[in-house]
Amino acid sequence: MSKKIDVLSLKGEKVKDIKLEDNVFNVKPNDAVIKDAVVAAMAGARQGTSKVKTRSEVSGGGRKPYRQKGTGNARQGSIRAPHYRHGGIVFGPVPRDYSFKMNKKEKAAAMRSVLSSKVSENKFFVIDEIQMDEYKTKKIIAMLEALGTKKALIVLDNADEKVIKSAANIQGVKTSFIKKDEVSVSATLSVYDVLKYDTVVIVKNAAKNIEEVYA
Repeated sequence: MSKKIDVLSLKGEKVKDIKLEDNVFNVKPNDAVIKDAVVAAMAGARQGTSKVKTRSEVSGGGRKPYRQKGTGNARQGSIRAPHYRHGGIVFGPVPRDYSFKMNKKEKAAAMRSVLSSKVSENKFFVIDEIQMDEYKTKKIIAMLEALGTKKALIVLDNADEKVIKSAANIQGVKTSFIKKDEVSVSATLSVYDVLKYDTVVIVKNAAKNIEEVYA
C-alpha cells in the first residue's frame, strides 16, 4: 500500500504526486523506541570530559600530618585524604563515553515512527528538487515562507554544500541528508532532529532513499 502526497516546487506550487510507502510513512508510532533513540542521541552528544582529582592526583600530601603515635589523634597518612581541606575527591566524575548503541531494527522503527507522525500531522513537505547555483539564504527563506513554515528540517539526497551553507544561518532551520548508492548509505538524518523541528521539508529523491533504507 502507498499514500499519495503532493510534490511541490520551491514556490509551494504542486508539480506532481508521489507515492509514499505505508510501511515507512504510515505506521503506528512506537513511543518506546522513539524515546530510546532520543536518549541515545542526547547521550552521544555529551562530551563526558568532567574530571576531578583523587587523592593520588591532587598536589601535596607527601608527608604524614603528624607522627603515628603519641598525639592522641587518629592516625593519618596524608593531608590530601578526602576528609581534609584541599584533599582528593572520592567518587567524583571522570572522563567517560556516555554513548550507547541501538540495534538496527530499533533505529529503523524509530525513524519510521517519527516520519509517520509528521506525515499524519501534515508537517511533511516533499519538494521536487532544491538546486542552487550560488549561496543564497534568501532563496531558502522564500521557500520556507511559501510552505508556511519557519522551523524546519531540510532533508537532501546528498551533501549539497550550497544548500547547507545557505540555510546554516537561518534560525530554527537545519539541513541533513540521506544518500544511497549501490554499495553504501551515508546520512546525517536523525530521529532527534525530525522530532525537534516543526516540519520536515524533504526533496523527492531523499524520500525514495528513506524508503529503500528503512523499509
